[in-house]
Amino acid sequence: QRWAEVSWRMQRLRDAPACADSEYALIGREGDPGLHSDLSFDPAEDVCAPFVNTARPRVAILREQGVNSAREMAWAFHRAGFEAVDVHMSDLIDRGASLDGFSGLVAPGGFSYGDVLGAGRGWAASVQFHARLRDQFTAFLDDDRHFALGVCNGCQMFAALRELIPGTDHWPRFVRNASEQFEGRVAMVEVAEDSNSVFLAGMGGSRMPVAVSHGEGRALFADQMLDMAALEDAQQVALRYVDHDGRPTDTYPRNPNGSPGGITGVSNTDGRVLALMPHPERVVRSVCNSWADPAWGDDSPWLRMFRNARVFVG
Repeated sequence: QRWAEVSWRMQRLRDAPACADSEYALIGREGDPGLHSDLSFDPAEDVCAPFVNTARPRVAILREQGVNSAREMAWAFHRAGFEAVDVHMSDLIDRGASLDGFSGLVAPGGFSYGDVLGAGRGWAASVQFHARLRDQFTAFLDDDRHFALGVCNGCQMFAALRELIPGTDHWPRFVRNASEQFEGRVAMVEVAEDSNSVFLAGMGGSRMPVAVSHGEGRALFADQMLDMAALEDAQQVALRYVDHDGRPTDTYPRNPNGSPGGITGVSNTDGRVLALMPHPERVVRSVCNSWADPAWGDDSPWLRMFRNARVFVG
């Protein structure tokens, strides 16, 4: 704390003072176990191995101006047995491309339109206010054979598109972090024990680190008490930020954006659509993690998420 005192005082002036104080108070906490993993599954198990010699289902990796995580996302799905296809929004809007023939739809992270139209909301508007595209997305998301994943900026996009996504009545929207700053960190998360998400099958109760990288990731509910209770009851809470002792947390920076109850991932009612703020696609290889359990081997636990999507498609 002596070493960090000047930085802390500057941070109090620049950022939200309460967040600066919270981070400063955690420095050197007695008995802090730090980053760790506690898994309910074996990350080396390849659950999609039965499908390895079958056809590769096609998954559309959407791009828009400013999206910067499409390649990591494409690699993760390719590693799990998909054919990852680069689909730019201009392909859909101007060049006659469609979502026909795809099993999955993914909106990666980044800063669509430089966030000048609001994080993810400008991207969503390009779908909402284009009749042909709106019909395509609605038909795709209504089909129970399809899955969809939105990460970070894509999570914000999906939240803004929830009128097109069945079973998302109680989803939050995502607004500026409580710290009032962009947060690029590694955070601990826990997969909800009873999550209904097809992406998280067999992962319930697992705790592990994940990359976070966002400026507008705080979940804001229309009616916080009602909506959070409804999501819990329907098993739609997917991920929570937890402290180093494994407890769901609102404390900064263990919870980097201030989302209530640590909620940082939500699914729709049938579990086919997942919107989450952290970046699992950036850490699917153990060597990509700033800390990794040697027991993991080459693949980090996060690869299971993408393998589960392959199992869902069959």
